[in-house]
Amino acid sequence: MDSVKRTKIIDALARTDFGAPICVKGWVRTHRSSKAVDFIALNDGSTIKNIQLVVDPTKMDAELLKQVTTGACIKAEGTLVESQGAGQTSEIQCSVIEVYGTCDNEYPMQKKGQSFEVMRKNAHMRLRTNTFGAIMRIRHNMAMAIHTYFHEHGFFYFHTPLITASDCEGAGNMFQVTTKNLYDLKKDKDGKIIYDDDFFGEQTSLTVSGQLEGELGATALGSIYTFGPTFRAENSNTPRHLAEFWMVEPEVAFLDQEELMDLEEDFIKYCVRWALDHCKDDLEFLNKMIDKTLIERLEGVLREEFVRLPYTEGIRILQEAIQKGKKFEFPCNWGDDLASEHERYLVEEHFKKPVIMTDYPREFKSFYMKQNHDTADGGSIGYRGAVAPGPTMQGTDVLFPQIGEIIGGSVREESYEKLMSEVERRQMDMTHLWWYLDTRRWGSCPHAGFGLGFERLILFVTGMQNIRDVIPFPRTPKNAEF
Repeated sequence: MDSVKRTKIIDALARTDFGAPICVKGWVRTHRSSKAVDFIALNDGSTIKNIQLVVDPTKMDAELLKQVTTGACIKAEGTLVESQGAGQTSEIQCSVIEVYGTCDNEYPMQKKGQSFEVMRKNAHMRLRTNTFGAIMRIRHNMAMAIHTYFHEHGFFYFHTPLITASDCEGAGNMFQVTTKNLYDLKKDKDGKIIYDDDFFGEQTSLTVSGQLEGELGATALGSIYTFGPTFRAENSNTPRHLAEFWMVEPEVAFLDQEELMDLEEDFIKYCVRWALDHCKDDLEFLNKMIDKTLIERLEGVLREEFVRLPYTEGIRILQEAIQKGKKFEFPCNWGDDLASEHERYLVEEHFKKPVIMTDYPREFKSFYMKQNHDTADGGSIGYRGAVAPGPTMQGTDVLFPQIGEIIGGSVREESYEKLMSEVERRQMDMTHLWWYLDTRRWGSCPHAGFGLGFERLILFVTGMQNIRDVIPFPRTPKNAEF
């Protein structure tokens, strides 16, 4: 048993009872030696800051000190003293060191300034670096902000299934779940796999979204949110896509389009404010080392009212920019699904503030979205009377600087007849979604909701550029290590 109880380094740095005995444990960041004194920087993950151990080498076993290398894990006991250096108030005059785990020259995180690509190959060790320690502490705080926000606003945390027989988005890019022997699949006369001997007795997959089940919760509990992992088998090797990621999906009964946008803006501002209030040291580190405009950008989100922009007006602005010489890689005519470059132009160059884009064309939005009022010529009347040349849905997507879309939301169609009309128009097979249609048959109500990709929120709050660097162990095409 330790002679002195361990103090976390975040707490040790805040102490001012100089002269008191103290014990800390952690991993060595640096060890500088001289004849007169050794300085060891120790970190235990509780804070971005290290505590300095001051060691008299003449009073410490020389062979023991040789084992105190970068990455080694040690226990240190001594006396808390006032720091002589700048940047911290306390340090430890160290009298006892115990080495828990040595670390040789092959330790992959030994060098400073390694590329993020090298770190991804060593994802099991990159968590010990300052940068990834800061990111993971911020990730934790954002999860706490999400739960706290919804709890304070009367939402219920609702657990939706990870294994499902239905495809929420209709994209078909799903990971299958099976206990079948893939080398001996039973098939019918048409060559289709028979699932009657599989665990669930039918084809099942990992979920792409908890939204549809979340809607069931909202029509019973009023306001719910899901927060859990989702899976998409898209062969996308981009800085913005993962095969396994976390989604936050609130669903609210009796919410209209205007109220949905109010919720989206209030929620995301709450999360950003939480980061500024609870992650000061980590944000200052990332602001210095990763993105020197990070804190100013976060504070800017809180200062600004989000622009509420109908898609049709957004297209007009983009086409006007093209006429003035702006070059885009992808087309942006009415009816096109906007690319990230278009979204970022609107946010970063035109408005210079976050944008909630509304009333998207029906053709590239999901079947469950509520359609706007039709006009006589086949167009539609959307948010605040905006007139579009074709049918539009009551979508409400939040676009952010550097990220593009960070939230995708909409009012859901509550009419059974209108929903079925859209299902039939798209020739969708609703066999596995009969239960979803029942919510419109019995006690249907107006409702709305959104989905926020948790990792995209972390990208924005940390200033990182690649989504693989804001989740501990990224899952991407051809990569399921660790």
